[in-house]
Amino acid sequence: MVLPELVAHRGYRLHYPENTLIAVEAALRAGARYVEIDVQLSRDLVPVLFHDADLMRVCGVAGAVKDRGVDELRRLKASEYNRFGYRYARVHIATLAELTDLLTRHPDVTVFVELKIESLAQFGIPETLDRVRSALRGIEERAVLISYSLDALLSARRAGWPALGAVLERWKDRRDSRLRDIAPQYIFCDVEDLPAFGRLKGDGARLVVFEVGDAERALRLARRGVDFIETFAVGEMRRALDGRGSA
Repeated sequence: MVLPELVAHRGYRLHYPENTLIAVEAALRAGARYVEIDVQLSRDLVPVLFHDADLMRVCGVAGAVKDRGVDELRRLKASEYNRFGYRYARVHIATLAELTDLLTRHPDVTVFVELKIESLAQFGIPETLDRVRSALRGIEERAVLISYSLDALLSARRAGWPALGAVLERWKDRRDSRLRDIAPQYIFCDVEDLPAFGRLKGDGARLVVFEVGDAERALRLARRGVDFIETFAVGEMRRALDGRGSA
């Protein structure tokens, strides 16, 4: 039986606020060897872990990451109050440098670092790449830069970034001519945009599919050629897949 590798999508998001250090730490305790996080730049150009274009859903305040300095952002509660109430009221937005420090203690873990479009548009591709690469110093060889922006990935390839992953808006976008020059090691795609039947090919890249929380579906995708499954429930999925592998 072919078992796909699991990627902890924004950490162990099922039980912890997404893109926080405690979510990543929990994913590692659950056995994750691959973690995916989202990165944006603060107003003063510090890479922080954050997914949304605005702060409301996670922090309960208006505004955007790009409009606040890092000290101000770190004073906000990244607690996802609507999901968890006051349980994580002391959790703050983490910097990418803090994540790097955490992962230096876990040398067997690979991190997928998604560059968000908001920062690329606000600060430009070269500045964003430089700031992110600097924050990842020490773990660059196991940090895979991923993005929906093929232009950013093309710049990263020309700058000698070790590993890249292209996130596709649509499955058919893998025909984009820029992908030949990027030569990504990974292709990411939403599971809902995949064709319903047939073999799935990454055209030389390893195929990563998000968001999947059902083990049977993950196994069906693996049989069709998917290499990695991104999931918010990495612990539950790991136990379910390990059980099927043993059987």
